Amino acid sequence: MKRALKICTAVLVCVALCAVMLMAGCGKTENENTLSGEPEQGASASSDEKEMVTVTLNEVAHSIFYAPMYVAIEEGYFEEEGIELDLVCGFGADKVMTAVLSGEADIGFMGPETTVYTANEGSGDQVVNFAQLTQRAGNFLVAREQADDFEWSDLIGKDVLGGRAGGMPEMVFEYVLKQNGIDPAEVNIDQSIDFGSTAAAFAGGQGEYTVEFEPSATALEQEGSGYVIASVGVDSGYVPYTAFSARESYIEEHPDVIQAFTNALQMGMDYVTAHTPEEIAEAIQPQFEETDLETITTIVSRYQEQDTWKSDLIFTEDSYNLLLDILESADQLSQRPEYARLVDTSFAEEAAK
Repeated sequence: MKRALKICTAVLVCVALCAVMLMAGCGKTENENTLSGEPEQGASASSDEKEMVTVTLNEVAHSIFYAPMYVAIEEGYFEEEGIELDLVCGFGADKVMTAVLSGEADIGFMGPETTVYTANEGSGDQVVNFAQLTQRAGNFLVAREQADDFEWSDLIGKDVLGGRAGGMPEMVFEYVLKQNGIDPAEVNIDQSIDFGSTAAAFAGGQGEYTVEFEPSATALEQEGSGYVIASVGVDSGYVPYTAFSARESYIEEHPDVIQAFTNALQMGMDYVTAHTPEEIAEAIQPQFEETDLETITTIVSRYQEQDTWKSDLIFTEDSYNLLLDILESADQLSQRPEYARLVDTSFAEEAAK
């Protein structure tokens, strides 16, 4: 109030103001605090509200092969666990590992062989596998002509578009050849084409055969450029093909985040186990807008029939030892790191309860 006002007027005004303040509670009411979004001093957030944590996940490829993870995303399981997921595609396990080691990604999703390489290179902050998603290879052999009586020996002397040397797709493919008594050197395997570009190269006339993931394998069939004649996953047996991993320091600093992440994944695994290919396809279609629902259903059916996905996320020691055997077979292993050093099953075991 202005000092020039008369004293009696000032007194009257003050009395009036005090009366108004008393009626208003001398400040903002509880309702006003709520509407303005400003918490009342000393008040806490509702116990039902979870504080969302952003987690950057770098995936090796974006493929229907990883359906349980996309179910977890589309069904809102990560949000239920308080995670806001930032999904990035690395297009190759080596690039995913680089992102994880640099801290650009919190969690990597790739072939666990990459964690073995990193361990043997002497990483100071070891990348540890905490959840396994797939238990079979997800690629298929595609030929230019249908072959109902195909034998792996048919590849001897033929040109095949393969994968990166030291990567799981190529190593498992060579493992299948060896299991069938074929020296990979007897097959002309082209490993010079970038990951994800082999289907286009094959459609363009390169190679007599190509090893493809979905949806590329089915796409080649649909356009009449090739035919799926064998499953690398079926013929290789159960292999720890892809897993989720993080730096040891991140796991130690954020165990609750890793557990919440694993819980969401397990719910995705449970969904895939309990639902039909049609239901799974419909759930993940938003992740593959360029692919029609019928094609997604066909691919999901193919993967489900060959028992691609585990019922839990536990990366067992037997699976780990098989992985090392495959690496040794491919001459990609200098030494065998201990299982306990590279695998932590505690989060997957808790999620499976």
